[in-house]
Amino acid sequence: MAFEGLTSRLQGVFSKLRGKGKVSEDDVNEAMREVRLALLEADVNFKVVKEFISKVKEKAVGKEVMDSFTPGMVIIDIVNKELTDLMGGSQAKLAKSNRPPTVVMMAGLQGAGKTTTSAKLAKLLLKGNHRPLLVAGDIYRPAAIKQLQVLGEQIKVPVFSLPEGNSPVEIARQALQHAKDNGNDYLLIDTAGRLHVDEELMEELRQIHEITQPDEVLLVVDAMTGQDAVNVAESFNQQLQLTGVVLTKLDGDTRGGAALSVKAVTGCPIKFAALGEKIDALEPFHPERMASRILGMGDMLSLIEKAQSNIDADKAKEMERKMRNAEFTFDDFLEQMDQVKKLGPIDQIMDMIPGMGKMKQMKDIKVDEKQMGRVEAIVHSMTKEEKQNPDMINHSRRKRIAAGSGTTLADVNRLIKQFDEMRRMMKQFSDMMGPKGKGSKLMKQMQGKAGKGMRFPFR
Repeated sequence: MAFEGLTSRLQGVFSKLRGKGKVSEDDVNEAMREVRLALLEADVNFKVVKEFISKVKEKAVGKEVMDSFTPGMVIIDIVNKELTDLMGGSQAKLAKSNRPPTVVMMAGLQGAGKTTTSAKLAKLLLKGNHRPLLVAGDIYRPAAIKQLQVLGEQIKVPVFSLPEGNSPVEIARQALQHAKDNGNDYLLIDTAGRLHVDEELMEELRQIHEITQPDEVLLVVDAMTGQDAVNVAESFNQQLQLTGVVLTKLDGDTRGGAALSVKAVTGCPIKFAALGEKIDALEPFHPERMASRILGMGDMLSLIEKAQSNIDADKAKEMERKMRNAEFTFDDFLEQMDQVKKLGPIDQIMDMIPGMGKMKQMKDIKVDEKQMGRVEAIVHSMTKEEKQNPDMINHSRRKRIAAGSGTTLADVNRLIKQFDEMRRMMKQFSDMMGPKGKGSKLMKQMQGKAGKGMRFPFR
C-alpha cells in the first residue's frame, strides 16, 4: 500500500505513547516532532503538515487528555480524527442529476490513467444498475479511442466516437444528445491530456465544459508523482473549478502524500482511488477508512463490502456445508482460491484487517502470484477422480502430476500434505461445533499453530 512507510513510522511513535501511564507536554512535543518528520517524508505538503501538527498539539495537551487513564490512546484518536478531516471528513459521493444524463468530465495530464479510469468508473456504475455511456474525446493520443473501445467491449459499456476530423467539442455535443436519446443515465467524457498544463488544452476543456455543463469535473492524478499531483490539481482547479479528484496508482510504491494534501490545498474532495490495474480496481474514497489504514487499524468495512460484491453467497453456503461435513476436495480448493483472488491482492486484504501488520509472522509475507499459479497448475494436472479423492494419489501419480504441471515432486508432496492438514483441521472444527464439541481445547491447539505461522505452499 502507498502509506506503508508512513504507517510504520507512525506506529513506532504511538507505541511509545501507549506504554506510558501518563504523558507530559514534552512527550507530546517529541511525538509530534516524529509525526511531522513522518508526514514530510511521505511527501505531504509542508503547509498542510504545519497546520495538521498545530491542530493535533492544541488538542493533545488539553487537561482531559493529560489526566485520562489512557492518554496515549486518546492522542491516537485525536490524530485519527484530524487525519480524517484532512482528507475531507466523510465520503464525497458522485453527483446524480435530476435530469439525466449526469455528465462526468474526466480531465488530467497524459499518463495519469484517465482512459482506464473512465472505464473503471463505468464498471463501478454498472454495479449500481446504471447505464453509462463512455465518450472517446481524446483524438490526439494514438490509439486512445481504440483503447477505450476495447475497454468498453470488455465491460459491456457502449462507447461513443465520431469519424476522424471531428473536434472533441463536437464529439461531446453529439454524445450528450446520443445519451439523451438512448436512455443513458451517466455520460463519462474521456478528454485529451497533455504532458503539462497549457492554454491550448485548457481552452478545449473549457469549450467542452460550456457545451455539456457537466455535473462533475473529475481530475485524474497519478499518486506516484507525489507533491506534483497536488500542484497539477491546483492548476486545473483554477481553470475548470473541479468537483473532485481520482487518485490512481495508490497501491504502488509511492509515499502517499498526495492523498493527504490534495483536499487541504485545493478544497476538492478525493472521490475515488484506484488500487490496482484490474478494471474493477476502483473504490469510492472514504477518508475515515483511509485514516484508519494509515494508522494500522485496518479497514474491515471495505473488506466486508469487497466480499459482499465479489463472493457468491450460494457458493459460500455450499462451501461451508462441505467443510462442515469434511467433503472438501481439490476442486473446492481451486474455487476458494478463485474467490480470494477476486478480493484483490493478498497484501491489500491484509492491510484491511486490524492488527495484521503488527503480527510478526505476517510482516514478511509476500504472496507471489507465480506461486499461486504453480498451485493451480498442480491441481489442474490431476484427473477428475484424483481431485475428488486425494487419498488415491500414490507416488507414481504424484510423479505424473509433477511432470504435467512443470513442478517438482517435492512441490506436489508439499501441497498434498498441506491440503490433508487443512481437511483435518476442518474435520476437527466440525467436531468441535457438534453436540460433543471440545471448543476450548481445540481453540488452544489452533492458537498454537497460528503462533508458529501458517505457510503458503512453496514458502
